[in-house]
Amino acid sequence: MPATQSAAIRDRERGLAPHTETIQTAVSQSGKVGALAFLDTVNGRLVVLPGDSPADAWARHVASPESERGPVAAPEVVTFVYRKDIAKAPETVVQSVMLQQQAQMTSVATELRRIEDRLNLVQRELTATQRDTDKAMADMRALVDDVTAVRKFMLQTAQLGWLNHELTLENATGIRRMAATSQELAASSAKLEDAVRQLSESLAGQLKELSVRLDAIQGKIQNLH
Repeated sequence: MPATQSAAIRDRERGLAPHTETIQTAVSQSGKVGALAFLDTVNGRLVVLPGDSPADAWARHVASPESERGPVAAPEVVTFVYRKDIAKAPETVVQSVMLQQQAQMTSVATELRRIEDRLNLVQRELTATQRDTDKAMADMRALVDDVTAVRKFMLQTAQLGWLNHELTLENATGIRRMAATSQELAASSAKLEDAVRQLSESLAGQLKELSVRLDAIQGKIQNLH
């Protein structure tokens, strides 16, 4: 240890000796593990900064309103004094090292806040994305339900068309039988039968084609899931 630093430590210890009781009282009242204690290099007054470690004590002091109203001038070497009930000898603390630790702690705290802000932003983005996804899925399910309902209706319509076709064929058969009783009635019935058959066959083909298209649409929608 350099001679100048050794001399500073001895001067510090001699200067703090008369204030031991005052320092312990301040530490006890604060409820902290200990306190940084030193004599202000400008006015020589006793300064006691409670904390759970040297770095914590200095950080609390820097963050306190008192540090702005009445800044202190700490010597290069200060002492961290533990409470009476803690069996530890006072620690010698070099101010430059303590300030370096404080700067590192501040940097770490700043980085942690930045990471926390980023995590909060990501969380909000994920929540918004989840809401959009849920809405899209709900819309898709509603669309599938609508298409299913339309398909069911069209299938029922097709079935009715086929039934109507069968009835029409039966009616045509009856007409043919009735045509046998009269030549004049038979000619008219034949024309009517031919027209009805053509109409029924055209309708049946259209209904079949519509049913096939609906099945294809339903298959494409199911493949999206």
